[in-house]
Amino acid sequence: MTRWKLTLEYDGTGFCGWQKQPDAVSIQQTLEDALDKFCGEPVALHVAGRTDAGVHARAQVAHVDIARPATPRTVCDATNAWLRPHKISVLQAEAVDKSFHARFDALQRSYRYTIINRRTTVALRTDYVWHIRRMLDVDKMKTAAALLIGHHDFSTFRALNCQSKSPLKTLEKLTIAQNGDEIVFDVAARSFLYHQVRNMVGSLTLVGTGRWTLDDFKSAFAARDRTKGGPTAPPQGLCFWEVTYPQKS
Repeated sequence: MTRWKLTLEYDGTGFCGWQKQPDAVSIQQTLEDALDKFCGEPVALHVAGRTDAGVHARAQVAHVDIARPATPRTVCDATNAWLRPHKISVLQAEAVDKSFHARFDALQRSYRYTIINRRTTVALRTDYVWHIRRMLDVDKMKTAAALLIGHHDFSTFRALNCQSKSPLKTLEKLTIAQNGDEIVFDVAARSFLYHQVRNMVGSLTLVGTGRWTLDDFKSAFAARDRTKGGPTAPPQGLCFWEVTYPQKS
């Protein structure tokens, strides 16, 4: 039995998200079905970070135990062959120690959220960005975003159905960069609350459009109350960017 660490890329459009659900097509089920066909045995995938419906991944990581002998290239090629025509790809397969766990060994998870900020219609990349027509003040959003760095109670940005035991999280990175009409949020932490990234982005856009002042943002954050926060940004603009593990992993 070999434990394989899989680095994955996928387009979340049309999927119900990572996690298996009855009567819905998930990333997890689609991958497990492909692996079943390749290795001739039922398998169970464990992922670094579950993504919601419509959310994408650039370098998601999962692990799986497979009894069939295989090379890394065979695991990639055979699984990808069975995945067609789904927009899911195994980018890399690595044989790892059986103590490795994709979720519990992760030191940091990173996400990227992308906004296209212009009045005109977005004809390309509509499934990968949030189109906001009203002009955003990026400098004001950066000032507000800086308040979120560190260890805080993030209840204002926590979905009501979040199953995390505590709203306390340590946000290690939240940068905002603009290139023309594209605005990119890069966010990193060891773990996140359910919808935390999308809720933070939604609230920051209220500052960017001028609907909220910096004091309004501070008050919403301090309230520790989801009903005081801004909207949940749509899923298509979010991408699971990467996950970091200890060097030995």
